[in-house]
Amino acid sequence: MAIRAGIALGSNLGNRLANLRKARDMLLTLMPEGTQYLQAPVYISSPVNCPADSPDFFNTVVEIDFIGTPHDLLRSTQGIEFHIGRVAVAQTNAPRIIDLDILYFDDVKLQDGGILTLPHPRLIYRRFVLQPLVDIRPELVLPGDVATVGEHFRRLDSDEPELNLLQSAW
Repeated sequence: MAIRAGIALGSNLGNRLANLRKARDMLLTLMPEGTQYLQAPVYISSPVNCPADSPDFFNTVVEIDFIGTPHDLLRSTQGIEFHIGRVAVAQTNAPRIIDLDILYFDDVKLQDGGILTLPHPRLIYRRFVLQPLVDIRPELVLPGDVATVGEHFRRLDSDEPELNLLQSAW
């Protein structure tokens, strides 16, 4: 049986919009035939906790149907990152061609020793994730929570600047 999984997409190197499109299209190949996905607009955001002079990010969120385990999806997202050209670097939060983060995996709560934590532990604290997620799933209540993501967004206390809408349909 398919579950719903939310995935954040970000890019701040190369053709950022093309990178997001390619990642989205590859994520869609993971879905069972005949299922639907949700796609948020793409926003431009300032880098958070990144090295000085890092380029702005293009960020969005998609929600897909998926059959498999959270770790299966993690392997798939890491494979997509590799295929698009992401390379491992020692510098924390270095600029990257593509970044895919699993935000939630249906109602699964998971803490796997730093490999995978679900829901994503910083999801409700990051404007660049919450805003696109609210665009597609404002009434979503994450496992173990009582507030909707829309409520978290309205109460967000963040130093992050407002996001700039880049493109609604991409």
